[in-house]
Amino acid sequence: MSLISSIVAREILDSRGTPTVEVEVELTSGVSGRASVPSGASTGKYEAVELRDGGSRYGGKGVTQAVKNVEQHILPEVKDQDLDQPTLDRIMLDTDGTENKSKLGANAILGVSLAFAKAVAEEKKVHLWDYFRGLSKTVPTDYIMPVPLMNIINGGKHAADAADLQEFMIVPVGAATFSQALEMGVNVFQALKKVLQTKKFSTAVGDEGGFAPSVATNNEALDLIIEAITAAGYRPGDDVATAIDVAASELYQDGHYVLTREGKTYSTDELITVLEDWTKNYPIVSIEDPLQEDDWQGFTTITSKIGDTVQIVGDDLYVTNVDRLQKGIEAKASNAILIKLNQIGTVTETVQAIDLARQNNMRAIVSHRSGETEDTTIADFVVGLSTGQIKAGSLSRTDRIAKYNQLLRIESALGDKAVYHGQLK
Repeated sequence: MSLISSIVAREILDSRGTPTVEVEVELTSGVSGRASVPSGASTGKYEAVELRDGGSRYGGKGVTQAVKNVEQHILPEVKDQDLDQPTLDRIMLDTDGTENKSKLGANAILGVSLAFAKAVAEEKKVHLWDYFRGLSKTVPTDYIMPVPLMNIINGGKHAADAADLQEFMIVPVGAATFSQALEMGVNVFQALKKVLQTKKFSTAVGDEGGFAPSVATNNEALDLIIEAITAAGYRPGDDVATAIDVAASELYQDGHYVLTREGKTYSTDELITVLEDWTKNYPIVSIEDPLQEDDWQGFTTITSKIGDTVQIVGDDLYVTNVDRLQKGIEAKASNAILIKLNQIGTVTETVQAIDLARQNNMRAIVSHRSGETEDTTIADFVVGLSTGQIKAGSLSRTDRIAKYNQLLRIESALGDKAVYHGQLK
């Protein structure tokens, strides 16, 4: 148990130049921890509330109220109390008193939760990944280094005038170690840049550091990636597979899915057929949010059709919420969940979601957000919880590379204890 002596919050900027919350927690032992909170552009409507100020300042996106909530409402409730992580998080939830953290703001609550975790790890003189490991009831014996799902072509809300689908990713399934996987990803990314230049596409990058070519069709993005994989000297599927994030809720209009680039509109069944055909023609190993966030039956259908061979991931469907996840487990709506700390707002609730998924043989992928900071906590979190997969963005932009560099440090520190499966497990 640890005692908090002070908490300081401030407004900083994320990777899009948008305000976000940073928090420093100091313990009575003299150690401190600092954390910053990411923000999404494509957000599920069931996510915990990210509190913004409104008004004219920063276009209404300031977070001074969230900062005040940390210092004026959270600090008085937790100062000089003997706390562990679950107790701290429970006090903050009780202080907020809403289902979606709309009173204090999930950004305020998560900043404190993460900063406390870092401070306690420092106080106990343990690695941050080991601190997180100790919070889980289901963590395996091995320290599992994550397979990275690298978003090398950005679309949707992450890149204007690019593909309709939000993310086109590569997955280095043939690597023997994380460091080798990262090298393979860099090689494909650089090869893709040359492919795009040859074909006269723009090599500007989107929010997550991937290229944002103005492709004529969505599967053209996959064709470009396959060409890049081959140009880098790898075998598509065997060495480097692909993955997509449809972000279907963003495409859903008046009961149909609208793919503007192709001038086509699909029903649920038609979109499922399109995605099923893609898995036959491309080495796709994972599909995230193939359908909109309320289409439980559609998720169940696509999982029953291709879930034996393809990872079907719920992001907006679950928003890292154990109640929604339980519903998905009962409906057999997917075989994987995307984990985003700021979707739910506390470390404890995030660990509970991972534990519930693992208890039901569902995979968990720890993820960044499109609006990121230089904070590398998710790298320690994914190794500590040993979920085996991470989404940290592309192979450019410091806010993305920082996470990969931290994973390299962790792999080096773990030495022979580090395990890399390669395949999605």
